[in-house]
Parts: sequence; C-alpha cells; structure tokens
Amino acid sequence: MNAMAWREWAEQMATGLALVDAGLCLRWINPALAEALALGPRSVIGLPLAAVLARPDGLQQAARVLAERHALQWRGVSLLAGNGRELLADIAVQPFGEGLLLEVHLLGEPDPAGSPLSATLRGFAHEVKNPLAGLRGAAQLLQRRVDSEDLRDLAGLIIDEADRLGILANRLLHHHGAAQLAPVNIHHLLERLTDLLQAEPASPRLRHDYDPSVPDLVADADRLQQVLLNLARNAQEAGAATLTLRTRVEHGLRLGERVLRMALRVDVLDDGPGVPPALRDSLFQPLVSGRADGTGLGLALSREIALEHGGDLRFASRPGETVFSLYLPLERTHD
Repeated sequence: MNAMAWREWAEQMATGLALVDAGLCLRWINPALAEALALGPRSVIGLPLAAVLARPDGLQQAARVLAERHALQWRGVSLLAGNGRELLADIAVQPFGEGLLLEVHLLGEPDPAGSPLSATLRGFAHEVKNPLAGLRGAAQLLQRRVDSEDLRDLAGLIIDEADRLGILANRLLHHHGAAQLAPVNIHHLLERLTDLLQAEPASPRLRHDYDPSVPDLVADADRLQQVLLNLARNAQEAGAATLTLRTRVEHGLRLGERVLRMALRVDVLDDGPGVPPALRDSLFQPLVSGRADGTGLGLALSREIALEHGGDLRFASRPGETVFSLYLPLERTHD
C-alpha cells in the first residue's frame, strides 16, 4: 500500500491513529482520534507528544521504541484532551519510517481515585472480550452437538461464566463501574464455586463448614463470585490439595477506624506451602505475584472489591495452612 492509499485508509478508520516523528512530536492524527481528543487534525502538527500525555513516563517508553525499533503495548495511558478532560487508553506503539505509529484504543475516563489498578484492569478487560466471545460460541456448539446431559450441563456452565466475565469486562471498559447491589446468599455463591472447581480435571478436595444462620447480605453477586474464584484458584495454583470453605458471623469487627456491628466472614483455607515471606507486605498490590506466570491482578482486584463493599480482605499464612478471610458488612441496607 503506497503512502496516499494508506492515508486514505487511515482517515476512515474508527480506531484512533497518530504519527509521531523522531523528535516525539505529532505529525498527523486521523479524524477519529482528533474527535476523541477534541483537537483539530491540523492544529496538532508539531505539537509535542508530551502535550497529550498526562504522565511523563510515556515519553520514556516512546523513546525506547524509537531506539530499539520494536513494538510496545501501553496499558492504561492517561491522555489529555483539548477540552480539559482526561481519557484512558491502551496504545499500540510501533516503528513507522523514522518515527512511530500510535494505534489508540480509548477506554473511557479514569476513575476519580485515579487508581493504577483500575487502569490495568480496563486494559485487561479490553483484551479478554474477544477470547470470551469465542469461548462462548464454542461452548454453544458443544452444547448442541453432545448427547450427554452431563456434558451439556458443563457447556452451559462455560456459557454462564463467559457471560459473567463479559459483564464484568463491560463494567470496567465503560462507565457502569458501580457495584450492582442486591440481596445475595453467600452459600449459593460458594456452591457455585464448588461446581466450577469440581468441573476441572485436577480439582482439589473441597470441605464445607457453613454457618446456617448467616443471613443474606446486600452485594454485587458477580463481583463476589469473582473474589471467591480468585482466592480458590490462587490456592490451587500454589499447590493446595484441600480447600475448606467456611462462613461465620462476627460482631464488633474493627476495620480501620470503623467498627461493624455485624459482619460476614468467608474463609478460604488451604493446605498449600503458604505465602512467601518476601511477598507478605505487598501481596495485595497490583502486579505482585509469587508465580513466574502470574499477573498479580487477582488478589489486588479481590481486595478492591472487598473495600468497595465496605469490607476487607485479609490473610494469615504458615506452611501447610493459609487462610484468606473476606469480611463484608451485614447491616448494610439496599436502596
């Protein structure tokens, strides 16, 4: 494709595109990006890339792409629009001639708290949507083609989980991030977790120790399900052979400066090797993981969800016994 044909194609793209020269100045942006940033396509010519980046570390990464001539993915980049708004984007950066080509995928506006975790999660949500759609479609085909009722049920489980994760991804990508509160029976979520774990080839032994007097709580069922799944999977991947799922009601629980009159405690107890001492102080921070292939997002997200519900996530660990305790208020009312 020659330069003129490429430019005509790029002008019609719905995805934002920009060309940056070797001096890290903007040379061109397509109409889609110009509209999103509230900038005139001609007014940006010669504008330093730093003028549209909310944080300076992006310039260092751009300079590295120029020097090393390899592609790079920026996650959760904050862009400054011409109207003063701040926008969040994932940006694919690649060498283009003597400069760079930026492919900008806008994710929306950042959270008011400016959490780097939320930026990372939005980037993750953007990446998983297409695989989730493929997974759901394959499960639907299997469900129609198999004769076994058990296999159809397993395919239905895959479809339900793909739908649940799709909803979570959409909430992160768009501006519907507030928890969807409704009455939730925690034991129903734990039984759902049991079904999911037992459907896997190497399922751990599962023990249940429920307090039958636990009342319903007001919460976002999908998000709590994700927390429970994260905790169970972490234990399983750490080498646990047995998981115990336990519920209790606590009274007068202190969370920071607050005291909860009545709270639910959900314990996920495992017999794995325990949390490495070097990770204990930073375990709930984004991108901290004890596994070489871990993303470090699961526990960070889980604690963020617990805090969002007015609760907390804590752990105690020694070799052979690790317990993650999810605390949730029970006196909260549903509007």
